[in-house]
Amino acid sequence: MTTLSPSGFLRIGASDLEYRMIGPMPDAAPTIVMLHEGLGSAGLWGDFPDRLQAATGAGVFVYSRAGYGASSPVQLPRPLDYMHIEARETLPKLLETIGFRRGLLVGHSDGASIAAIYAGGVQDYRVRGVAMIAPHFIVEDISVASIAEIKKTYETTELKSKLARWHKDVDNAFYGWNAAWLDPKFRSWDICEYLAYIRVPVAILQGADDQYGTLRQVEIAEEECYCPVDVTIIPGAGHSPHREAPEATLHAISDFAGRILHTHEGSQGRAA
Repeated sequence: MTTLSPSGFLRIGASDLEYRMIGPMPDAAPTIVMLHEGLGSAGLWGDFPDRLQAATGAGVFVYSRAGYGASSPVQLPRPLDYMHIEARETLPKLLETIGFRRGLLVGHSDGASIAAIYAGGVQDYRVRGVAMIAPHFIVEDISVASIAEIKKTYETTELKSKLARWHKDVDNAFYGWNAAWLDPKFRSWDICEYLAYIRVPVAILQGADDQYGTLRQVEIAEEECYCPVDVTIIPGAGHSPHREAPEATLHAISDFAGRILHTHEGSQGRAA
């Protein structure tokens, strides 16, 4: 186990990953590990992790995956199974390094998909629940259309300079995500099989006006999961409800976390 400073870098595999640790250390309290979106970073969560820590009393760990934020860049193009690689190879090493003992995964978009693959594929008894904000389980037409549109925006407007606030190597972050999703072979990407193997409670938060996914994603989780699934549809929010409707999002996640983390220590939250 590494002694964690409030912020810094962790060497995971061949990459240096930037992180923030807010609140109590993993050996002192449950830990909420936050997994960012396809264009996100530790910093782009804003003050949401701090507010989540204050609302739950848990420790909150946020980090930038390789290729994002101030973390090491990645070789492009990314492999089309990059989310599987993150969930099956990088995340286990990260949790081990920080001394993760018990807690939740909270993921947004790509991060939510990574959390689903981990929870269904690794069966880590330390993970007591998974909260997914705007998850993707399949590739929808609306996703591809919006991702194609943002590519045009990135190449013709000031979006690149705006993203430079959050990423050391903006092109590495943007094209690593964008090119994978726009690859024709990515249309067959599908992680529904993992949902049936999740054995802990799941919370799904979806903006009613999400431009990157429809409520079909929520329906898939309800159809495929055998575990309890709490669904919160947030009116007036798009793909990033934690930024567009922070109060409603914070309430839903902190309520879920409170119910899961304050149950008896021996409970695994397993569905019958």
